Amino acid sequence: MTIAGIRTRAVGVPVERPTRMSNRDLNFRHYLLVEVTTTDGATGVGYTYAGTGSGLLAKSAVDDLLARVYIGDDPNDVVGLWDRAYQETLLEGRRGTVLRALSAIDIALWDLRAKQAGLPLVNLLGGSTTALPAYASGGYYRPDDGEWTEAVVREIEFNVSQGFTDHKIKVGGLPVAEDARRVAAAIAAIGDTGRLALDANNGYRSVHEARTAIAAFERAAGDTPLWWFEEPLSPEAISGHAELSRTVRTPIATGEIHQTRWEFRPLIEAGIPILQCDAAVAGGVTEWQRIAHAADAFGLQMAPHWHHNLHAHLCGAVSNTLVVEYFALEKGIYNFEALLTPESRLRYGGNQIFIPERPGLGIEFDEETVRKYELMD
Repeated sequence: MTIAGIRTRAVGVPVERPTRMSNRDLNFRHYLLVEVTTTDGATGVGYTYAGTGSGLLAKSAVDDLLARVYIGDDPNDVVGLWDRAYQETLLEGRRGTVLRALSAIDIALWDLRAKQAGLPLVNLLGGSTTALPAYASGGYYRPDDGEWTEAVVREIEFNVSQGFTDHKIKVGGLPVAEDARRVAAAIAAIGDTGRLALDANNGYRSVHEARTAIAAFERAAGDTPLWWFEEPLSPEAISGHAELSRTVRTPIATGEIHQTRWEFRPLIEAGIPILQCDAAVAGGVTEWQRIAHAADAFGLQMAPHWHHNLHAHLCGAVSNTLVVEYFALEKGIYNFEALLTPESRLRYGGNQIFIPERPGLGIEFDEETVRKYELMD
């Protein structure tokens, strides 16, 4: 049995309403969908988020660069294929969209292996389907939601109605004083039943600026400790994140844009307590496992970014999982599950997500919706 073909589709799913974060507006979510087929007819599916406008670029990275590494080879040689594919990208990128494309293929190969074994991916990786802790993510800036603090309170109330007690909201997109009022409103809405994390999306330009902001947010939270302060600085500012981690009360989290174990090494060595490695960004299941196990050796925890359908399996197979990020499809922001059949979307409840017991990732694309949003060359 060898790999007979790799099918790629780029899709662009519109965000339902005007939405922004600290540093950019969101109009579309582009995804790359990959299907690996073997000579005996078995298939595995993978995917990645390609950004707000790079779906066709990611598709081209597979079609024009990476596919030739895999076609005709053994689909069970996942690690060997990863190494050869990475070597193939040395001149063309090693990071960015090319690595996201490689991630999607790697995810598809692991889905294929788990399906052939008749196991959920989490079981193939050595874990169990026991439910995992999760939190409700959101808190974006939507101008048509009305007054900022009232919008945050309504979203917290929605999260609670879905069974979540832990939450995350955006900061960095408004003056610090105004964001601090949003933090205070969210803390009041949560009460003493849950936790609040803050996500700045690289919104602050210096350690001093970020430290000033988190001090204001901590004051706004009063006696309630903030869960973590996410990506206050540029992803390149590893020493800056390390300095903040040493000098502020709130734990620092980062890593969602970082790729490969080589980029995570300095974060791990710096002792950043919460790593948000995204398997669809960092190099797929293969590389995510390497990073998670290295982090575990340093006593660091994994709270991966996005892709709860994928990360449920990965987090269920490591011992240093902190929590899984969950995005409700109803919010219309992280809209990947719009591409899935309703019955294969992730189930949740009681501040937890439930790992599918179906073979592989347990997802199935809704072909009619995929065709609706497919991008053409």
